[in-house]
Amino acid sequence: MKIHEYQAKALFAKAGVAIPQGIVAKTAEEAAAAFKTLGGSIAVVKSQVHAGGRGKGTFKEHPEQRGVVLVKSADDAKANAARMLGSTLVTIQTGAEGKQVSTLLVEQGLQIERELYLGIVVDRETGLPCVMMSSEGGMNIEDVAHDTPEKIFREHFDVSLGFQPFQARKLAYALGLSDEAVKFAQSFLPKIAKFFVDRDCSMVEINPLVVTKDGQLLALDGKVTFDDNAAFRHKDLAELRDLTEEEPTEVQAQAAGLSYVKLDGNIGCLVNGAGLAMSTMDLIKFHGGEPANFLDVGGGADVKQVTEAFRIILADKNVKAVLVNIFGGIMKCDTIVTALLSAYDTVGFTVPLVVRLEGTNVELARQMLKDSGKKITSASDLTDAAQKVVASLKA
Repeated sequence: MKIHEYQAKALFAKAGVAIPQGIVAKTAEEAAAAFKTLGGSIAVVKSQVHAGGRGKGTFKEHPEQRGVVLVKSADDAKANAARMLGSTLVTIQTGAEGKQVSTLLVEQGLQIERELYLGIVVDRETGLPCVMMSSEGGMNIEDVAHDTPEKIFREHFDVSLGFQPFQARKLAYALGLSDEAVKFAQSFLPKIAKFFVDRDCSMVEINPLVVTKDGQLLALDGKVTFDDNAAFRHKDLAELRDLTEEEPTEVQAQAAGLSYVKLDGNIGCLVNGAGLAMSTMDLIKFHGGEPANFLDVGGGADVKQVTEAFRIILADKNVKAVLVNIFGGIMKCDTIVTALLSAYDTVGFTVPLVVRLEGTNVELARQMLKDSGKKITSASDLTDAAQKVVASLKA
């Protein structure tokens, strides 16, 4: 689950992580009032959407308007907010469709000495969380990693021990921070690392992490993604979820107990098992097709779930064919076919459907498909299935 910057910073503050003073605004008038409350000569008005690149992003309705803007008066804040709220922000991460802005964060202006990058993720190779820092704050970290990887410094840490002060000093000195900033780093970095562990995050990113003129470290940005598998431990975070920022079909699938991710292709996939789903998508690509989704119905799918899965797949107007790939282990193949045939009648099919079955009771299941009289193409194996579904688009 992702959250907005203003929500992340509120959680940072509770964890003792230093942030700038900021006020949330949902109207232009509130943005003007926030500027006055902050009391400085400058402030920053930030669009709140689940996407990076907001500072360089522009609005469809107001191409001259940026997603993050510096303002020098309450009237300036109000005018910019009026253009931003209700408009569609397009950034490098939103895609051409963009995201509508309904909330703003108005923050105090700061005297910034340096901008750094900080990210924390779980390193799957070591099985440990890893704090990554770079002197190239405010830039796309992917570009830094590709062009100047030597500018990225990493420190792994044990979750039971936490991020140690000596590790903070090591990173701070590698970045060339002043003695005063090193002192702040020894407090800031262990706190943000503890936040990552305590909240079961899968990613925390602060870009930029700024060093002020007096050597303080402040989280000028905040991107946080939580591990959905640990959501049961953090009931308080559920209220932070913004469904308007998520793909509607993915929300629908989650409610039905399905693992679904929408993609840009035209071949819908219904598979049981995440690994098998990935292999299915790979083979579709290998044989010249483009998968329209990742969809794992799991090992215990029933008629209701399979029906809902078909509804979700066929609701995508780009889908021109569907491939069902089932390995019957715990779930027998004939049980799956019973659900599939029922769902077929309920949903109705107007695109080619290719089905590959393997596992327990597979011969019975194949005969059931054959006897159904429905326009369903059977495949002998996964390669055959991928070839047939791709060929169906050219028929």
